[in-house]
Amino acid sequence: MDNRTQHWADTKSLMFKTLGIWFIFSIAIHAFAGALNGTSFLGFPLGYYMAAQGSLIVFVVTIFWSTSQQEKIDEKYGLAEEDQ
Repeated sequence: MDNRTQHWADTKSLMFKTLGIWFIFSIAIHAFAGALNGTSFLGFPLGYYMAAQGSLIVFVVTIFWSTSQQEKIDEKYGLAEEDQ
């Protein structure tokens, strides 16, 4: 595989991981909120907490994580902004 093909393969892999996290915390968690409400977190039912705060926290962390991972991928293949 040439450099560009491998870079795209790593970028696609990161994209699917990010979309997987997004799916879990935006759709799956909320779909099972009723079942999660049997457990509490910080005094709130877990389903409510995940809908109100938990998912938002995960989304912000995911943005920073995926950005840093993409920077590492770009640097690995010599495509970082500093290299151009």
